[in-house]
This record gives sequence, structure tokens and C-alpha cells, in this order.
Amino acid sequence: MNFMTTVKGSALEGFYPAGWDFDKIDACIDAPEKVTERQAHWNEGFTPIKCESLAEFETYMGHEIAMQIRLAKERGEKLAMILPVGPMGMYKWVVYFLTEWRVKCDHVYTFNMDEWADADGNTLAPDNTGAFQYAMEQALFNPLGELTVPADQRNFATKANLPTYPEKIARLKAEGAKLVLVYGIGRMCHIAFWEPTFAADYASAAEWEKAPYRIGAKIHPLTVEQNALTSFKSRTTLVPCRANTIGPGLFLQADYAIGGADGILGRGMQWQGMSLWMTLRYGKTPWITSSYIPTLAGKLFFMSELAGPLVAECN
Repeated sequence: MNFMTTVKGSALEGFYPAGWDFDKIDACIDAPEKVTERQAHWNEGFTPIKCESLAEFETYMGHEIAMQIRLAKERGEKLAMILPVGPMGMYKWVVYFLTEWRVKCDHVYTFNMDEWADADGNTLAPDNTGAFQYAMEQALFNPLGELTVPADQRNFATKANLPTYPEKIARLKAEGAKLVLVYGIGRMCHIAFWEPTFAADYASAAEWEKAPYRIGAKIHPLTVEQNALTSFKSRTTLVPCRANTIGPGLFLQADYAIGGADGILGRGMQWQGMSLWMTLRYGKTPWITSSYIPTLAGKLFFMSELAGPLVAECN
């Protein structure tokens, strides 16, 4: 007896994305030691990297981001970076390494991938502690001090600015800049707030892959709950139900991608293991946004506990 044998006629029938094949999802999950086994659909330059501690995870991610900034500086190139709010611990290490190396970020152009919004795309004030702009300024831009990214080269996903992302990124790439995507993976396998349910709005995968952004996008209920648990101290009433977000038309342009999955809660509890296995094994489909990640060159850092074994354990 499990989800698949009991969902019909239940409150959960029709709740998950229509394109999710739960038998196929369950088949994605394997023994923990097999999680990094290469799959036929992966990009040759894609590598998942297991981390044994949160400190290791944050350091590796921060170093990888800082190194991309340093390498672009050494090449004399501009660098466009799509950045997330979370995993946040990586940013203290970005600051640490760039400060140690004395790398000035005047060649870096940042594009925050999403922001909480209402139906019209209005966003939280930048000084609101729940705002992604506030989080980025506190974790990255302010601590970098004189080395920081110039203010006019930082882009946030407001309803006025998000529509300018495609042109700005295209211009930078035309000037020789590389595009680096930094991302986390949602419980619903979203990248940014591009939910798998959006696939229903497109006639084909090719059309979906070109979609650049959404203003006031509807967030899946489980995404709201994920954020309530991880960012709002369980207080669902504080979490907006919509967001402005980039889409695959932007993040699939990445020349290199740096990802992180750290969704462990302690005492054997976690929320991200199945999402990690789906990302790595399901195969490319618009119904699972993160399934496209292994088709991009880059590194995906993850906490080893997420690999499982994903079996029942009452807490």
C-alpha cells in the first residue's frame, strides 16, 4: 500500500502536476551509492558532487562561484550570473574567497532569478527582511565592501526590471560574457520559481524552453509550504502565493551551472531527496523543471543524506 495505490479518489488526486508519472518517479530512486552514476542524457560536463557536512557543502559552493568570478576576471571578460536566494550559506564563502584573492567584481553583472510578488508583479520593499534583494545585500553585496558588484550592475526581479533580463543577458553574451547559473532545487523540482505546472500552458517542449520569465506567477502549494518551513519559521501566513521568476528561456542559456541541494532537517528528516533523484534520473521534461539541469555543464553539490536510503522512518 502506497501513494500510487491509494491516490485515486483521495484529496491528492489532481493535486500534483498532470505530467508527473509517479511510477516513473519511484523508479528513479536507487541505492545511495548509485546516486552519482552517470546517465545517458547527462551533459558530459555535468558532475554531481556529494558533501558529507553542511560546512563542506557551503564551502564547495562558495568556492565554485568565486572561482567563476576570478576566472572571468583573469580572462578579461565580463560575467553574467543568475543568482538565487538560497542556499544562503554559500555566499559567506564567496565573500571569503574573493576577499582573500582581492578580486574586484566590477566585471560581474548579477540577475536575481526571482522575487516574491502579488498578482500584478509588485514586490516586497527592498528593506523587508523577507525580500530577496534584502537577503542578497546582507549576504553578498554589502560584505564584499569595495570589491562588490557595482549597484547599477545588480538586477532584481521587479515587474519593471525582469522584462529587461533577456536583452541585457543577450547584450552581455554578444560582448563575450559567459552566463553562469547558480540554483537550488525546489521540493516541486522548480528552478527559480518556474513551477512544473507551467508546462500545461505550452504546446510543446520547444515552446516551453523559450519562455523567458513570468510576472506574478502562481506558486504551487507545496512550494509555499517548503518556504514556510525553510525560510519563514513555519509561518505560512507570511509567504506570498506568487512570484516574479525567470524561465527556461533564460536559465537554459547558461554556459555553466552551479547547483546546491541541502534540504536536510536533522534527526533523519529531510524534504529534498526525492527531488534530487528526480532531477538526476527522470529524463528531460517540462513537467519537471530541474530535469533539464543534468543537460547543462556544471556541478551539482548535494548533502549525502539526501541520497537515502529513502525508506520510511517514523520520527
